[in-house]
Amino acid sequence: MTDFNDRKRGEEAKFAMDEETAFKLAARRNRLIGEWAAGLMGLTEEETDAYKKAVVQADFEEAGDEDVIRKLLGDLTAADCDVSEADIRAKLEEKTIEARRQMMAGH
Repeated sequence: MTDFNDRKRGEEAKFAMDEETAFKLAARRNRLIGEWAAGLMGLTEEETDAYKKAVVQADFEEAGDEDVIRKLLGDLTAADCDVSEADIRAKLEEKTIEARRQMMAGH
């Protein structure tokens, strides 16, 4: 029975670690895509820092990426940037890969 309990605790710890890693990855990706969008909108360095944080915060509205996509699309459209939802989704994929590489490299 001890082996089963040890295994169960190990799986619970791995799940918690996976959840934490996924959270960190999403936050990093959101900062990266926020920086990209800020560049398109011509924001200053201070505005860019604030905007990256706002994109990270937007991700807490609902599960999945739709809240982030909605924020980016709304902000970019309001700033007269010619960016489609498909462009944003493609950029999210690109920034997810970049964020994963950064995390694996320990940055």
